[in-house]
Amino acid sequence: MQKQPRFTGRPHIAQMAPYALAAFDIPKHKRLISLAQNESLRPPSPLVIDAINKRQAELALYPDPDWGELRHELSQLHNIDVSTILCGAGSMELIQCLAHGWLDESSTVITTRYAYAFINTVAQYTNAAIHHVEEDQFSVSVDNLINAIDDKTTMVFVANPGNPTGTRIPRTELRRLRDNMPEHTLLVIDEAYAEFSDHRDDTLFDLTETTPTAVLRTFSKAYGLAGMRVGWGVFAPSVAEQVRKLLNPNNISVLSQVAAVACVQDQTYMQETCRQTQIQRDALINVLVKALHGTSVTPPVSHTNFVLIPFETPETATRIDASLRAQGMVLRNMAGYGLPHCHRLTVVNETDMTLVRQCLLAALAEEQSK
Repeated sequence: MQKQPRFTGRPHIAQMAPYALAAFDIPKHKRLISLAQNESLRPPSPLVIDAINKRQAELALYPDPDWGELRHELSQLHNIDVSTILCGAGSMELIQCLAHGWLDESSTVITTRYAYAFINTVAQYTNAAIHHVEEDQFSVSVDNLINAIDDKTTMVFVANPGNPTGTRIPRTELRRLRDNMPEHTLLVIDEAYAEFSDHRDDTLFDLTETTPTAVLRTFSKAYGLAGMRVGWGVFAPSVAEQVRKLLNPNNISVLSQVAAVACVQDQTYMQETCRQTQIQRDALINVLVKALHGTSVTPPVSHTNFVLIPFETPETATRIDASLRAQGMVLRNMAGYGLPHCHRLTVVNETDMTLVRQCLLAALAEEQSK
């Protein structure tokens, strides 16, 4: 049989590693408790099922390519111009389109040391250079970002709250960042976890009115629609014009749009999800602070639905991971972020969270007894 030639495509793509996802290898007899993907601790609003049931007849039709109902609801909720809103198959599609619209091999992206890893991936897509500035104890340092920017900087990317750190800086700091950026440089603010620490009277959407800025959000976290893949953002008009060209036509399915609209209409439910998350998250942090007292590490305060847990060594982190995985609990190792001694733990429902805390504390006690 004749050997087929190997086609590798563009060299910089061939050199890329695939985007890393969590590995769920646990004992076969154990029930999986996923602590690795930052999913919501409870299902989406009950209004979602009712809305989907009423719209099933539309499945033979293509979805609304302009997301009319969804944009209207978001516009009303956040008091923003509907024309500035674009929707994507998760905020990842929007980030990818921003990269393809602005970056190439002559571009430089400035971001932070522990920025959301997908920005590294899209920079590689476009063969752009990416420069990571140091953070201040797991928090974004606006001073370091400003000092790194020059006239050749094409894009600045900031996640706030951050992933995987969970930390948050005041939005006044991001306004200061924008004020100290060249007017031609695009600022992308990823607010995927904003609802967990939102302040309605302190949003950044107005930055898009006068500067080249995009503020991104998602329905995957606080709204519990990770499986539906719906993201959205507010864009400066000139930015929106270009991003719209790059979005896939009919990118969000009929049922995904229906589900997202129902979620927007039930803010009480979403806020209760955030409240329950905060209770379980803070309880975990409190017990960890006590358990790690006397060591050289402590978890940073989180404003999200996860906690970054540092251990004293990468070896300790590996053993803790193995101990929990044997019980069916899958953490997310942060070696890919340059934090091999850290794991990220997603907050889950109260019953499972109680079990997770018990197993985690037992594993820590065993480590400290050695």
